[in-house]
Amino acid sequence: MDETAARPTRAYVLHPDTHSAKARRTPALALEEAVSLAHALPGLEVVGGEVVRLPKPNAGLLFGSGKIDELKARFEAEEIELVLVDGPVTPVQQRNLEKAWGCKLLDRTGLILEIFADRARTREGVLQVELAALSYQRTRLVRAWTHLERQRGGLGFVGGPGETQIEADRRAIDEQILKLKKQLAKVGKTRDLHRAARAKVPFPVVALVGYTNAGKSTLFNRLTGAEVMAKDMLFATLDPTMRGVELAGGLKVILSDTVGFISDLPTQLVAAFRATLEEVLSADLILHVRDIAHPETEEQAADVTDILHDLGVREEVPLIEVWNKIDLLPEDRREALTTQAARTDGVQAVSALTGAGLDGLIAMITTALEGARIEEEIFVPYAEGRRRALLHDSGTVLEEREVEGGHLLRLRWSERQRRRLAAPGEGSGD
Repeated sequence: MDETAARPTRAYVLHPDTHSAKARRTPALALEEAVSLAHALPGLEVVGGEVVRLPKPNAGLLFGSGKIDELKARFEAEEIELVLVDGPVTPVQQRNLEKAWGCKLLDRTGLILEIFADRARTREGVLQVELAALSYQRTRLVRAWTHLERQRGGLGFVGGPGETQIEADRRAIDEQILKLKKQLAKVGKTRDLHRAARAKVPFPVVALVGYTNAGKSTLFNRLTGAEVMAKDMLFATLDPTMRGVELAGGLKVILSDTVGFISDLPTQLVAAFRATLEEVLSADLILHVRDIAHPETEEQAADVTDILHDLGVREEVPLIEVWNKIDLLPEDRREALTTQAARTDGVQAVSALTGAGLDGLIAMITTALEGARIEEEIFVPYAEGRRRALLHDSGTVLEEREVEGGHLLRLRWSERQRRRLAAPGEGSGD
């Protein structure tokens, strides 16, 4: 069994080119991304991949009979065990193709679910993946839902000890979905308590969002000194990581690193991971990190914007575009983009890897969060010791003197800090 588990599964990637008007990606780059997705799942050896022209998908087999025969010969010669189709595949198509090719098949949704299952670390992340996977499985009922008692990472779609090819029982899946929702409700209450506690902390939340592999975690590590997993790999981060950090200049913020977005994110995951992305919904500032060196950076940015809109992020939340990975550009292109960013409001060109441009980004973050600062004095009674401590922690106190009944504090703060820290009746400007 150990020997079997150690041997990687030989996989082949197919990208159906449907010539859809909705498709933002060129077929070749879409295939490249799909191969990167496959590499993100441990235990797979990606043998090859190709774009398959598909003017009219076959209802029962997706591809035409000639192409199926051609691919069958190739898969047999290459000893392919798993075919990854970069797009939607119906349960009927999956069953028929598996029978025709004699190997397992996974569509884009199934592959992303597998990756999420392998990477989820927090209790909520694991539960959310389980729920999304069950919702996906329920529409299929074509293979065993072995992830409920899995002996390996992942969901059991790819394979593993003890997998069987029996049809899952719908009632059992429904019962498991109900059970998971109850468990998530309990986890959600705990998150509510944590969020309420954070709301009392006078530090703004800065959420990093962006297309997967845009360099968010590398930037997060640069700004915080944290050791978050940062690899040149799709979906390297799947659970939000939060760190308190004091930026150059003294501004204290909470940075939140989130899961990378991707085109055609399965609808089950958009819904299931809404709670995981709550930090974005409640953020004071959003940093949209872009891989500016990627040939389809504009298309990736459009996908991120669409998902932020679908999540319900408020338009009034300030957003800074961070043009990352300028170190990968030729010098003339790098200089031109840096100049363009400097002339564009709300844009900063950086290299999270080398640190170039980070001083400018920190200054932009500070300006966006603080705005104009005002000075004023407030009285804090002895009984409000905790509030006095919060004011000191926030870095807004310039001077303090003891007076009858408490302390008189001279503050220099932003309007946002004033709203967060002022006691009822204060902060009115009177």
